[in-house]
Amino acid sequence: MDAAAMMAFLAESFPQVAGDFAVDAVTADGVRVRLVTADRHLRPGGTVSGPAMFALADVAAYLAILSRIGPVPLAVTTNCSIDFMRKPASGVDLICDCRVLKLGRQLAVVDAMIRSEGLDAPVARAGLTYAIPPVREPVAP
Repeated sequence: MDAAAMMAFLAESFPQVAGDFAVDAVTADGVRVRLVTADRHLRPGGTVSGPAMFALADVAAYLAILSRIGPVPLAVTTNCSIDFMRKPASGVDLICDCRVLKLGRQLAVVDAMIRSEGLDAPVARAGLTYAIPPVREPVAP
């Protein structure tokens, strides 16, 4: 799937998050996804919340896998470990560079590095594992 197809898929299958994220690029290793930050993503103190960063990592991982296997809505997160390393810059979007490390028949392992737009130092890093549903042949009537 390319960036336009992923955005169309999100709009159709997950409209609840489609407006918060944008696919900036599909790369040889994965994807680059942007969290378009808004007031609803902030926690007290004006910084982007941990749950918003987790959502960015999770959506980016999902899209990185879909960029390889196509639109499979039932691929699901089975594990995530996230490290919050520093406070994100205020007033800018967050960018997640997500790499597919292993893509098997049943599981995919992904690395997600989150940065504040325009800065090099990462604000968070996540490792995620996704379960890929088996392809089922239609049952004859």
